[in-house]
Amino acid sequence: MSAILLVDDDGAFRAAVCRALRTAGHAVEEAADGKEALKFIAAETPDILITDILMPNTDGIELTSAVKLAHPDVQILAISGRRQLGTVDLLMLASMLGADATLAKPFAPEQLLETIAALARAKPDLA
Repeated sequence: MSAILLVDDDGAFRAAVCRALRTAGHAVEEAADGKEALKFIAAETPDILITDILMPNTDGIELTSAVKLAHPDVQILAISGRRQLGTVDLLMLASMLGADATLAKPFAPEQLLETIAALARAKPDLA
């Protein structure tokens, strides 16, 4: 299965998503914001990065850009409970900056697992 880094500032959400991913057999690490995630990635690059967009410190947009620049092979899933910020579609912006997939919160565990499977299929060494 895949090595996944989950980045979200909501601890309860992280716990629920980690549980679903681990139950499906994935190795999961977690970070509370993009700054913490960048430190983790500098030491150990995940196969898949799942990042919330709106977070304190380094947000998911900045994180997506930085990771795609430094580690273009990392598959990125951008997630957000807030689709719009003013006139900006946050998930579309994440896609334009390198996210390989997006999901709007709330989502069902099955949606998450299907998206992770699709990301793994897109990268043959993960399938």
